[in-house]
Amino acid sequence: MSAYIIVTLVAYLLGSISFSVIISKKMAGFDVREKGSGNAGATNMLRSVGKKGAIFTLIGDCLKGVVAILFAIIVGKIAKNTDKALLVQLAGIAVVLGHTFPIFFGFKGGKGVATSLGVLLVSNWQIGLICLVFALVLMALTKMVSLGSCGAAVLFPVLTLFINIDSIVTSLLGISNVIFILLKLTFFILGSPVWVVSYSAMSSLFSEKGISIIIVPLLIISETEVQSIA
Repeated sequence: MSAYIIVTLVAYLLGSISFSVIISKKMAGFDVREKGSGNAGATNMLRSVGKKGAIFTLIGDCLKGVVAILFAIIVGKIAKNTDKALLVQLAGIAVVLGHTFPIFFGFKGGKGVATSLGVLLVSNWQIGLICLVFALVLMALTKMVSLGSCGAAVLFPVLTLFINIDSIVTSLLGISNVIFILLKLTFFILGSPVWVVSYSAMSSLFSEKGISIIIVPLLIISETEVQSIA
């Protein structure tokens, strides 16, 4: 039990390191959350601080997801009688939650796109790379970062049906798709941001400049998959 608590806590605290806030204050002398869209992420950094700050933020946020998963894998090797897959799932969810609600910065963080990408690249690099390329293509064609991240999120559950099929928990995919649809309907009914977190799927729905965006970092990782990356 202690291993699960440690992994979750460390991952959350790691996610709570807001690189955008730190870098914006260092490079520009202001908190990026006070500018532009008010989001503590790479896109707002690009608008408010510049390319250099945005690149540093993107790398830092992505690395948080990578380090959190690697830490979970290491703990899984050291601690006896632990579920390695569960450790990775907890780390993935906690690091994204930390990024979104950072304890060090008043629980006001980013949307977790880059951090979720880091989690995905380590847990399943094939799917991670495909989603990344797909998102970049959409961004290049539409000039909309939000649409790219949304498209990659929708693509992810589809790819899990064809890549590492033996390591996918099919029922959880169904649950995540239901969450996806319900969140979208809830957004249009209530007209406000809604957050839902479940054991193996986390979906966030928010609005930026009137655009409905859904991010679904589905942390569905089995024992087989964890062993393949350990």
